[in-house]
Amino acid sequence: MSDFLLVTAASLAALAAVQAITFLVGHRIGRYNVVDVAWGAGIVAVAWIAAALGDGDATRALLLAALITVWGVRLSWHMWVKSAGKGEDPRYTDMLNRAGGGTATVIRKVFVVQGAAQWFVSLPVQVSTTAGPTTGPWTVVLAAGLLLALTGIGFEAVGDHQLRAFKADPAHRGLIMDRGLWAWTRHPNYFGDACTWWGIWLIAASAWPGVLTVLSPVLMTYFLVYATGARLLERFMSERPGWAAYADRTSFFVPRPPRGENR
Repeated sequence: MSDFLLVTAASLAALAAVQAITFLVGHRIGRYNVVDVAWGAGIVAVAWIAAALGDGDATRALLLAALITVWGVRLSWHMWVKSAGKGEDPRYTDMLNRAGGGTATVIRKVFVVQGAAQWFVSLPVQVSTTAGPTTGPWTVVLAAGLLLALTGIGFEAVGDHQLRAFKADPAHRGLIMDRGLWAWTRHPNYFGDACTWWGIWLIAASAWPGVLTVLSPVLMTYFLVYATGARLLERFMSERPGWAAYADRTSFFVPRPPRGENR
């Protein structure tokens, strides 16, 4: 227990530092969507802090740290490129306008909330680095988690690449992306993210008491679908020409073949 307290205290301190620095950067450049860049980077920091301080199974700790590094570095770079040279994300503008704005509101609604979410979502990693080795039939659970996490990382990366390539073509200006993975789900990036974190939880669950952290991927999925993800994004997409038809034929979250089309 004392080992976990050390790991989680160090993780909280690191996340507080990441969010404080990110707030100062956002305040300086006049847009707070830079917090999206810090999401993956902060969790990568937690993974390596936990691996360094935890006295549990080192192999599993390094596996989790490596997976999260691939996931987090790619995601942070993607968000950096996506937001560079652009204005504030309308989701943050809307949220802050409804909350009344102001520096204190920004800190509380954006940076404190994200830091707390990073800590909670990363609990499987924190707990796993203080747990014993995976043995016996639990290695099957670990292998399933690894496969699911890798699938999720790949799915998210391919979806982001396809969307970026689509938007880069001037001929597609004003059109709805409905090709590749985007023909099977309206949110392949969010679906891939969810798979990644359920996979990470399975890896952690392969050694007691990792299974007890199941609320972490549940919260992550909630964020991806409702709080800051798919549902919120669709509020801003729903007025675009062609969106209704696209939404009618394409699965909201879990991939499936598009209705009435062969792709």
